[in-house]
Amino acid sequence: MTDSALFRADTIVCDLKPDSAKQLFQEISSRLMAAHNLAERGINCRDIVAAASERERLGSTGVGNGVALPHARIEGIDTVVAGFARLSEPMEFDAVDGRPVDLVCFLLAPADAGGAHLRALARVSRLLRRPELRARLRAAPSAEAIYTILADQAATKAA
Repeated sequence: MTDSALFRADTIVCDLKPDSAKQLFQEISSRLMAAHNLAERGINCRDIVAAASERERLGSTGVGNGVALPHARIEGIDTVVAGFARLSEPMEFDAVDGRPVDLVCFLLAPADAGGAHLRALARVSRLLRRPELRARLRAAPSAEAIYTILADQAATKAA
């Protein structure tokens, strides 16, 4: 799986202003549902939000530097997919460094995809650990520009 397959333009949202983590999860989940036709597979947004919320109860996925990597395993999907949101205002997320979060990469993985799920999580974590990339994502003028930045990273990595 490549990062370009992980990210899609229609699963990226720019300047989202959620009131809670649950609302954030709902917004990204609805984009993932539409982009990947998940309803046709018997998956609903409520189940995705519940799985991500349950994972969050085990420990915050706020990894620091304003980044969160919420993730969940879902029955019925066959590959790891991702949604990305840049928040208009940072929100509290119980991040490891205590800072609020404004960049969120939301991963969904098949229920039985331990290795693929962990590899995707590690790849995204490495990507968003880079200060210059975070700065570019924060300065991007649109969701399309954010997608281009993420897709360029995949192309650079593949070259």
